[in-house]
Amino acid sequence: MLARRAGMSPRNFARAFRREIGMTPAAYVAAQRVETARRLLESTGRSVAEVAQACGFSRVETIHRAFRRVLRIAPGQYRRHFKAS
Repeated sequence: MLARRAGMSPRNFARAFRREIGMTPAAYVAAQRVETARRLLESTGRSVAEVAQACGFSRVETIHRAFRRVLRIAPGQYRRHFKAS
């Protein structure tokens, strides 16, 4: 959809995006979702499942995998360590 809006082929768009941003469009979206989830876990009392849904993760397992890949910690552990008092 982004490639179409930019008037580019998906492959060319992905190359240009990676050249400018330093990561693929999919990796960028995943990183933004983790960042949003991180902030919600720090600042709200929402459950991990609610945060996952609010951030566009399809399942709780998906947010767990994304957190472990990006932050090397599970969402619940992250909240315990970094939740604002």
